[in-house]
Amino acid sequence: MMSTMFTLTEVASLNDIQPTYRILKPWWDVFMDYLGLVMLMLAIFAMTMQITKDQVSCLPCLEDPEETSGATPNSFPQQKAQEAASSATTRAPVGTTMPLVSKDLPDEIVNEIHVAQQHTPVVAKKYSNQPQPTGVQTNLDYQQYIFINQICYHEALPWYSKYFPYLTLIHTIVLMVSSNFWFKYPKTSSKIEHFVSILGRCFESPWTTKALSETACEDSEENKQRLTGTSSAPKQVSLEGKDESPSPSTPMLGVKFSADKPIAEVPSSMTILDKKDGEQAKALFEKVRKFRAHVEDSDFIYKLYVAQTIVKTVKFILILSYTSTFIAKINFRHHCEPNIKQLIGYRKFFCTHNMAFMLNKLLISYMALILIYGMACLYSLFWVFRRPLKEYSFEKVREESSFSDIPDVKNDFAFLLHMVDQYDQLYSKRFGVFLSEVSENKLREISLNHEWTFEKLRQLVTRNAQDQLELHLFMLSGLPNAVFDLTDLEVLKLELIPEVRFSAKVSQMTSLQELHLCHCPAKVEQTGFAFLRDHLRCLHVKFTDVAEIPTWVYLLRSLRELNLIGNLSSENNKMIGLESMRDLRHLKTLCLKSNLTKMPTNITELSPHLLKLVVHNDGIKLLVLNSLKKMTSLIDLELHSCELERIPHAIFSLINLQELDLKSNNIRTIEEIISFQHLKRLTCLKLWHNKIITIPSSIGHVKSLESLHLSHNKLESLPPALFTLPKLRYLDVGHNSITVLPPDVGILHNLQHLAINSNKLEVLPKPLFRCTKLKVLCLGNNALTVLPEAVGQLVQLTHLELRGNCLDRLPAQLGMCRLLRKNGLVVEDHLFDTLPVEAKESIGQETNVSFTSGL
Repeated sequence: MMSTMFTLTEVASLNDIQPTYRILKPWWDVFMDYLGLVMLMLAIFAMTMQITKDQVSCLPCLEDPEETSGATPNSFPQQKAQEAASSATTRAPVGTTMPLVSKDLPDEIVNEIHVAQQHTPVVAKKYSNQPQPTGVQTNLDYQQYIFINQICYHEALPWYSKYFPYLTLIHTIVLMVSSNFWFKYPKTSSKIEHFVSILGRCFESPWTTKALSETACEDSEENKQRLTGTSSAPKQVSLEGKDESPSPSTPMLGVKFSADKPIAEVPSSMTILDKKDGEQAKALFEKVRKFRAHVEDSDFIYKLYVAQTIVKTVKFILILSYTSTFIAKINFRHHCEPNIKQLIGYRKFFCTHNMAFMLNKLLISYMALILIYGMACLYSLFWVFRRPLKEYSFEKVREESSFSDIPDVKNDFAFLLHMVDQYDQLYSKRFGVFLSEVSENKLREISLNHEWTFEKLRQLVTRNAQDQLELHLFMLSGLPNAVFDLTDLEVLKLELIPEVRFSAKVSQMTSLQELHLCHCPAKVEQTGFAFLRDHLRCLHVKFTDVAEIPTWVYLLRSLRELNLIGNLSSENNKMIGLESMRDLRHLKTLCLKSNLTKMPTNITELSPHLLKLVVHNDGIKLLVLNSLKKMTSLIDLELHSCELERIPHAIFSLINLQELDLKSNNIRTIEEIISFQHLKRLTCLKLWHNKIITIPSSIGHVKSLESLHLSHNKLESLPPALFTLPKLRYLDVGHNSITVLPPDVGILHNLQHLAINSNKLEVLPKPLFRCTKLKVLCLGNNALTVLPEAVGQLVQLTHLELRGNCLDRLPAQLGMCRLLRKNGLVVEDHLFDTLPVEAKESIGQETNVSFTSGL
């Protein structure tokens, strides 16, 4: 009796191992598993029978004369009895009534002896009347027969008759292990377990059912419209607003552009998805993406399955070939000639094998099972090699669903899906939903719209510096639909949003004029594009690669300002699409913040209407600027960080130029400045953040200058000709090494802004205070020791910077600057305290009044 018993739960758990992989077992593998079980049962049955019943029975063959000479026709028992009786009679002492009988004789023989001694005549008569027994007399006892049977079992019996059940068991175990080796091998089992786990979750995910049901709704809606004679697809309209024949795409700029097909509206009940289910579906999309990347790079699972199938086929052929040669050797009768004649006196024996018939039938059954098993192996090999299992196409799924973007897969990923199809094709169909970006985007859209409601977005709307209503969305999964309900929004900034889609609802945003797309590859539907084309005025696009720029950007014919920020290196210039900007007929401002090595020649297409051109080149040297000559309509030109060493001559051809900004270059000399006298409309010249050492006297010829920026250079002096510019209102020479401010500065009667801070001034010339129109005077971070009392003449002064000098006090006349505010006076606190009380109260009171009124 067993000391321990298995519980029902433990036994049931053993049955749960195989079902986890059942979806990866085609019918032939399942069939071979059942055949393996039958062969295993057959082997165990044969072993049981052989252990308990298997034996041979042997008798000696008396063929030699020496073996048969001592034999008599009397049977062995009677002969023994008579011999024993006679022996006993002869050995009995004379005169005794009871014979002496050996105690070693059997009881029946002893009885026979007694009877023979008492009735000797009767016994003789009795035996003489009966027929003599036939047979062969042998001189072997029972123990000798057992000994002979054991020797003949091992010497006369064929080895296959003795070990057939054990071979059957070993072969069956090898075949069963081979069938499941790819499930247990470490390098494949982890991938298979992961795949089965993901596949089961995808199959049971609520999102799978929802996505397929929406597809069914869309299909039924399309069928209904076909029956009623209407079409769900909108009429194809060209991007210019004219009708044209339907075509899948409109060629443009070397790429194909087509407005995206509107997404079919689904019932509101279908857009409801539990938040927890949505998060789980998102996690599944990520798992499927990572699993695909991990499995598609190798075909090890496929090769291992093919290898184990080949091993089983070879094993089947081997078993069948050698077993068929031994089936005829399993006989019932055998001859045995053990070399033990010196022990028992016999040389040959005739033996019978009692299990021969049973083993023969079991072997035939086993060969039949092996033959069927082998046919299944051959079919599996045929299936493996007749079609490319390392490629899997979701063509049917794409045709039956709206997810036309489901990609085809390869290698081990494809092989696993082929195996799943043998179980149920519905698994791969539902799994394909999680390979579709369209499906993922729909899920994100639903989750996004749940989270970002109209009320939440309304709270994020602010007013910018231009007093415009602005909304900034950062790092969302997509663009919430509620954004389109903000009809009064003027500026929309989208940053790091991977999926931006402007649907037809964007036409509700009638106040939208400015759009920012920062690393946001945006798509737009046909109706939505028509609205943006006619209403959008300003567009900012920030990108990493030029291919990220949406092609529809170049077709916004009402656009006034376009800002492109990203990599526009020379090798990619052909891809920029600037040649298509001829369609931007109202574009006035173009800003390129990039790394150009030459000015794109096609930019001249904008020359008739472009008024402002900005090139921020991020420290890359801009070599070729000849194309600028044709842009005679330019009013404002900025060339920042272009590594320019001189003022480009092409600029002197821009006769309508009013403002020139050459900030952050390597300009050392500006001798060409005399050529600016031909630019009669030039009013603002910015040469700041360069390496200019001197200003040539020829600057006096540029009579139209009103604003001159020369800060952050290496100037040590200012030429008198600088102060002969009659219209100069703004002069900034801060952050240089100027030691003396020439008295000629007093000639600039129209000067309103003078910045000479961060220099080496020690004294201010008195003529400076004749510039009574000065509003801003920046004198900080110099070496001034005294602020002249004449500062009181600057009655329009609103900003005075004195911090960072060597002043001991401030003149009382500072109070005469009626427009100077406390917050406009940048000076140390202890110096402010040196002012008379009246001056401090005047400045403080005005400040308080102004501040209060401002509030």
